[in-house]
This record gives sequence, structure tokens and C-alpha cells, in this order.
Amino acid sequence: MAGLLGLGGGGILVPLLASIFTHQGIDADNVVHLALGTSLACMIISSAASISTHASRGTIVWRVVGGMAPGIILGAFLVTQVAASINPAYITLFFVLIMALVAGQIFLNWQPKPSQKPTTFRGLIVAGVGIGSVSALAAVGGGFLTIAYLGYKNMNIQRAVGTSAAIGFPIAITGAVGYTISGWSKILSNPYTLGYIYVPAFLAISLGSSIAAPYGARCSHSLPEAYLKKIFAVISLILSIKMLVSFVQF
Repeated sequence: MAGLLGLGGGGILVPLLASIFTHQGIDADNVVHLALGTSLACMIISSAASISTHASRGTIVWRVVGGMAPGIILGAFLVTQVAASINPAYITLFFVLIMALVAGQIFLNWQPKPSQKPTTFRGLIVAGVGIGSVSALAAVGGGFLTIAYLGYKNMNIQRAVGTSAAIGFPIAITGAVGYTISGWSKILSNPYTLGYIYVPAFLAISLGSSIAAPYGARCSHSLPEAYLKKIFAVISLILSIKMLVSFVQF
């Protein structure tokens, strides 16, 4: 999904990991944070793998990536430090709401009206802060918001997807580091954790995504993207709602 749609795999990874961690008996106060941190860590590998393919096709606008990266790093890091003290129920609700927005945007095929104003460095920084902040709490909003923003700035869809994949890299690194630091002082019930990152899950998922992401990026130029996005949206939304229901019941 990360290579194919430029949206990352957080919409599927976070609720699945949350369900697995809950089944393993991990403390409910840590389940959502652990799922977010692990998902962002996994996105480092999938993003790096898809970047190489998109770069070879010339669909990454590096000027935009460089302009947004400082804001993304700042927003993502600050939010991960605050996230540790936020009630996981609120984070779960925020995640589900973001997925609902993603699904709605895909099914309605909504795109912001292109702006006639030129892109400025300041504008890229501000956009980066917002995208980085949302991504740190949802692990899925980065691609959705980035593609919408770049479309608003008159960038064609192929370059928007490629640039979104590249922007996912600093989001993933900063988010993973941030959740490692913020979770370092927490006493988790599982010994295989590094802060809020569950190491076995990171290794297993990263292995699979490093193989699959380049194929997804290649297929993005030939498969019916609209239908694939709708499938992604439906699956992610269902899993997110299940995550919310399970968490409330738990």
C-alpha cells in the first residue's frame, strides 16, 4: 500500500497491531502507543523501499521534500512527546476520525481547488508541521494530507504520490524516535520493546514491506488506482472501527 498509493500502511497496521498486542495481554494503557510507534518504525523500511522506485521514475519533487521536512520533523517529534500523557482512548478516537476522513475523501473523490498562489518555503514549513503532527497521532494521515496539499498546489497525481512517499520517510523516522524516547521510561509488560516499539513486529513486518513496497510502486503506474484506494479505505476503516470497539470493551 505504501508503494502503490503513497498513503503508507498505518491504516491497516495500527488496528491490527493493537488487536494483537491486546490479545498478548499488554497493558491497555500502552497498546495504542505501542501500535503507533511500531507502525511508524515499520514505515521507515517501506518508505525507503518505495522511494528508490519513485526516484528512478523521476516522480519525486525533492525541493518540496526538503522544504517540508523541517516542519515535519518538528511537528512529529513534539507530538510524540506529548502523546505519552494523552489518554489512549482519545488517540484511538482521533485515529478513527482520520480514517473516516481518508475514506470519505477517496469515495467522494474530493480534491481541494488548486491554488493560484506560488508555493513558498514558509508555506511548506507550516504544512510540514501540520502533517507531521497528525501523522504522529494517526500514522496514516501523512500520505492523505500530503497528496491533498500537493494537489492544492497544482502538482499532478504521479508526482504527488512519489513526493508523498519520500515525505513519509522523515515522518516515520521522527515518529519512531519520538515514541522510543517517550516510551523509554514506561514499564511495559513485554520485554521485547524499545520504548513504544515492539521489536519482533518491527523486524517481521519490515522484512515483508521491504520486498513488497517496490512492487507496489511499480504497479502504481499500471493498476486501477481509484478502485485500489477504495479497497484500502474500506479495509482500513473497518479495522479502525473494530479497534475502537475492542478498546472500549476492553
